[in-house]
Amino acid sequence: MNCEVCQLKELEVEHFEIREVLRCILHTIVFHRALGLVRPKVIDLELFDITYVQCGDGELEKKIDEKIEQFISWVEKHPNKKSQVCISFYEVKNKHPSWFTNKTERLYWEQWYINLNVSQQQKVHSGKSHPSKIVVDPGENSLEERSNRRAALESSLREVLFQIIKFVNEKKDHVPPISDGVVYFPYEITIPSSSDSAFGMDMIKRMLQTGHPTMLS
Repeated sequence: MNCEVCQLKELEVEHFEIREVLRCILHTIVFHRALGLVRPKVIDLELFDITYVQCGDGELEKKIDEKIEQFISWVEKHPNKKSQVCISFYEVKNKHPSWFTNKTERLYWEQWYINLNVSQQQKVHSGKSHPSKIVVDPGENSLEERSNRRAALESSLREVLFQIIKFVNEKKDHVPPISDGVVYFPYEITIPSSSDSAFGMDMIKRMLQTGHPTMLS
């Protein structure tokens, strides 16, 4: 099966911006790959003048938030490193049965790589119990510099959202047939491992060895 890959534009973010940026991108991708009836929920970002749409699925939101928290924990342990989050869509197929096994396999047909360069210029507070409350310690940078940096990130995030829409509209031939009653294609979200190896090289090695990324629980 042909697996289409989309490398999204790299974004330079500060620690306290990770959560909103990843929510915006991941939910946008899943929304545009939704199949059945969804209840669109419009979300206005707190940090940027950007609006995006979620599918209005509580379980989906929980799963995405869990992965984002895992990624943030990884960033805190590996500062000043470029990193990726990958969301992969797949089909589940039965392997050829044998005397001993009757297993299924995942056939990946689309992968999105979200590329982030996290700046460690300042300390921030963003408790897990109140993820929507964002408090930033005063930094040494001038207000003008911070305003310019924020405007540049907002512009880049808009470019990423347009990149997603363009890819979805242009790349259709690889999308598998739709099953009745299915709302979402099966997917998984992969974050960097706890090792210090570069995520990109690590993913390539896994794909060469197994044919698809290793799933992280």
